[in-house]
Amino acid sequence: MNKEDLLPVADAQQRIIAAMSPTPAEQIPLSEGLGRVLAKDVRSRRTQPPAAVSAMDGYAVRSIDVTTLPATLRVIGYAPAGHAFDGTVGPGEAVRIFTGAPLPDGADTIVIQENTEKIEKNIRVTGGEAPSGRFVRPAGLDFLTGETLLTSGTVLTARDIGLAAAMNVPWLMVRRKPRISILATGDEIVMPGDPVSQNQIVSSNALSLAAFVLAQGGEPLDLGIAPDEKEGLRSLASGAAGSDILLTTGGASVGDHDLVQSVLGEIGLEVDFWRIAMRPGKPLMFGRIGDTYLIGLPGNPVSSLVCALIFVAPALRSMLGIKEIVPQPLTAILGSNLRENDEREDYLRATLSRDDSGELVATPFDKQDSSMFATIAQSDALVIRAPFATAAQSGDLVDIIPLDGSVYSI
Repeated sequence: MNKEDLLPVADAQQRIIAAMSPTPAEQIPLSEGLGRVLAKDVRSRRTQPPAAVSAMDGYAVRSIDVTTLPATLRVIGYAPAGHAFDGTVGPGEAVRIFTGAPLPDGADTIVIQENTEKIEKNIRVTGGEAPSGRFVRPAGLDFLTGETLLTSGTVLTARDIGLAAAMNVPWLMVRRKPRISILATGDEIVMPGDPVSQNQIVSSNALSLAAFVLAQGGEPLDLGIAPDEKEGLRSLASGAAGSDILLTTGGASVGDHDLVQSVLGEIGLEVDFWRIAMRPGKPLMFGRIGDTYLIGLPGNPVSSLVCALIFVAPALRSMLGIKEIVPQPLTAILGSNLRENDEREDYLRATLSRDDSGELVATPFDKQDSSMFATIAQSDALVIRAPFATAAQSGDLVDIIPLDGSVYSI
């Protein structure tokens, strides 16, 4: 197709994904594993529990001795958690035991302490069934030595970190974080806190994109704001050397002051595509400068962040080797009427709520102007509208993309 044609969103997304390769593996300590992506399966280095243990506080006994109740047993020892009773439980005997302590030889069940009475050095078992195996956790109940419990491509959660620790695994092989350089462009933007004239706007793109990259498992590098002149843009863009991806914001369309294509073309930029059938976000560019890919995002802050969700996130997930590169949209009930759509795929900022039946309801904001950043901050999801979609009524089902996904999770 001609580079000036509008490329469908799915095609643009797949072309970006297809260009990406997994980053190299690196070794990290377990304590730094949250949000990282495994590059190698993790096998347990121990059996858990390593031996049969008590699941309750009480007494370890032989089940045959408590078949008929009440029964009186002689207490011959003590087994706190982390310590074993060295002897053997014989007929008519019991060992005081606590949760997690190894089951003594000879015993095959636990009588919980609530079902006993202490009588000097004896106990009287007054009630409760205690067949063989009751309140006993057998060896290997949780997992066995050599068992694979975490697989390559897994994004490590807090639960995974705890599991790996229980497996006695101190080190992990993970994918290196993709290095993402971020370059804002335009004479009209200034950094937050700097003096700003009536003709300028405060830059939010670089900071929001850096936070986005971090949340998606990447390592951001803010190159600053490039002015609308060749030398300044070329100089700052050179800072992306060694990065996996250079993200630019602004300067990707056809205006007289949009220099990204022309200036970066002088240093080797090869453009794959630069316009997509999407709203917000039509002027999106994808290409390559040597070993660094370039994704040119729109300068509009809302368009930039929405395009990052649709295109940058899958690129990062692909480089990290995450199993689900493009998460499937969810379905929700539409909370308001929508007009028919035109030829561009639309992503509407929306809030989420629950109706009286507990069903998820997505209600788009009335105003979807792409200059309104406050609405995307208040949004819970994006409602997807296919090109040429017919008018939709409140109560219809729609596809949504939740805005709460990241590599960090419990």
